[in-house]
Amino acid sequence: MAEVTRKSLTGVLKTTADLLDLLGQEAFRAQAYRSAARSLEATDSDVADLLSSAFAGVPKVGKTIATDLLAFAGTGTFAPLEDAASQVPPGVLGLFRVRGLGPKKIRALWDAGIDSLETLREACRDGRVASLKGFGAKSAASILDAVDFALAAQARQHLSTSLDISEALAGALSGLDPHSSGDAGRGLDTADTVRLTVTGCAAEVQARLAGVAEALDAWEDGPGLKGRVDGVPVEVACGPAETRGALDLVYDGSLSYVQAMQAEAAARGFELTGQGLRRGGVLVPTPTGADVARELGLALRPPEYREPEHDGLWEALPAADELVTVQDLRGLLHTHSVWSDGAATIEEMAQQTLRLGHSFLGTGDHSRAAHYANGLSIERLRAQLKEVRELQAAGLPLVTGAEVDILDDGSLDYPDDVLAELDYVVASVHSLFTLDPARQTERLIRAASHPLVTILGHPTGRLLLRRPGYAMDLDAVLAACEASGTVVEINANAYRLDLDWRHVLRWRGRLTFAINTDAHVPAGLADTRYGVAVARKAGLTPAQVVNTLEREEFLAFVSRQRAARL
Repeated sequence: MAEVTRKSLTGVLKTTADLLDLLGQEAFRAQAYRSAARSLEATDSDVADLLSSAFAGVPKVGKTIATDLLAFAGTGTFAPLEDAASQVPPGVLGLFRVRGLGPKKIRALWDAGIDSLETLREACRDGRVASLKGFGAKSAASILDAVDFALAAQARQHLSTSLDISEALAGALSGLDPHSSGDAGRGLDTADTVRLTVTGCAAEVQARLAGVAEALDAWEDGPGLKGRVDGVPVEVACGPAETRGALDLVYDGSLSYVQAMQAEAAARGFELTGQGLRRGGVLVPTPTGADVARELGLALRPPEYREPEHDGLWEALPAADELVTVQDLRGLLHTHSVWSDGAATIEEMAQQTLRLGHSFLGTGDHSRAAHYANGLSIERLRAQLKEVRELQAAGLPLVTGAEVDILDDGSLDYPDDVLAELDYVVASVHSLFTLDPARQTERLIRAASHPLVTILGHPTGRLLLRRPGYAMDLDAVLAACEASGTVVEINANAYRLDLDWRHVLRWRGRLTFAINTDAHVPAGLADTRYGVAVARKAGLTPAQVVNTLEREEFLAFVSRQRAARL
């Protein structure tokens, strides 16, 4: 199995809780698993330390749960989850991928004989779902859209999952120069298969990955091995050092990019495959991708730019060593704490920010309309501001902010005099996702044009592989941001990555962006890597990302932004 991560530990706990709710078994057990998951998300301890201490001192992780988690870390099997899953048809488990369906509704569908995504789609179409108690025609139509989305997404994984597996495989293959390639290697937001390239032979790779990957075997149409890790398809392409450059190019580009490279090679009398570059059947040594490009007389695209969207554009974009990096980010903005729905104090979040090598933390707890997330009333917000000022006086580098809900008419959840007390403001949509597209567009334009809004948060509201963005005229909204000088967020949460890199690429010369973690736990502050991947695919440099500024520079930026509007 892949290396155990905090996400995999909390994931099995949450999934077990959902299945227990689905089965109608002992609500207190489901709550115990959810509480344990929340505690694990909140702790700063490394996973290795948690395992070595048998989770000692972690609230809500009792002896029984700790024992089961340790067994999971060793075997890849979480016994309570396996027991619950064994009582549910596999197809029913797939219904959890449908937006808007929780355990209760899934149980109702299951009881009605709807036991897979495919049967749910048919039941939405033929009226069976609409006729069920608690559903109705409008609900059935919404579910049908969500089912279609889930079916299209079910063969892909989030970038974070792909990178976790890729890094675990690379660790097992150290010494063979492992390189993450394919979708994840190029920083795509989701991936169908985890791909690596290595210098070596298939037999050595197979020996090293025994016990890490399942069903690992040679594949007929490629120079390497195929298998699975925790159910995710993986491919490891192998080759000698003299053909490694060709191998990397073939496995590190989109299909259209690879086909174009192969066509260019053929036009010059070469044959380019994963087994090497040949001319007249004779192998041309190419240890690196740059060697292949030189032999063909072509410029070498950085991996980030090997997508169809970059065709005819990439040479005008910055070179790879000019693109923004995680280390360039000085301030981590739009973060949450225990004041709203976060799991750590502001001080704990700030200390973790500094440990990661960044300079300052920007608070960003929810506003009062987000009652489901313990949003702050004006009185509580001012109490939080008092705490922040005290922490600043004690030496912690903080800036005060809030994630303020955009209301149905585009107004903001706090009055202007309260917003003016904050160092910066993130405005985000958290409700009414299904408004008419024209109304949704007007709503966001009004918010983005507000003189005290610093950043438009997760602009499309999408949840990758779970929920598409809301219907609106995105270009009109981004044009409003350009006109008002509003910064546009690249939300680095791996389940959002919103704004999508394709839109960032189109607007990169006209907007300023912020790479924000939206972290609710200290570990979430490291999600910057995913947001940076989005920014790099869009060709962003540090100068185009506002939180590459140091604290005083950022505050001056906000002052200039407000002065230009008022």
